Amino acid sequence: MPALGFSLFMIAIGAILAFAVTASVSGISISTVGVIFMVVGIIGMVLSLLFWTTFSPFGTTGRRHIIEEDVVDPPIHRPLP
Repeated sequence: MPALGFSLFMIAIGAILAFAVTASVSGISISTVGVIFMVVGIIGMVLSLLFWTTFSPFGTTGRRHIIEEDVVDPPIHRPLP
């Protein structure tokens, strides 16, 4: 599933930026960008898993319609002439 893979990739890049990169850039905080990537990746992963289980053909039960009829007098079967 591409969305799940991309979400995991975003989480990994975010973790690298948040925890492993020590460089600094003027104007932005690299660790904040990493945390944002991780949050977006986690949200994407949760949504992907929700849609995956919702539309999955595995483990779903088919809908069955049960029709109950009350029969007062059963029909009389007569032999054909």
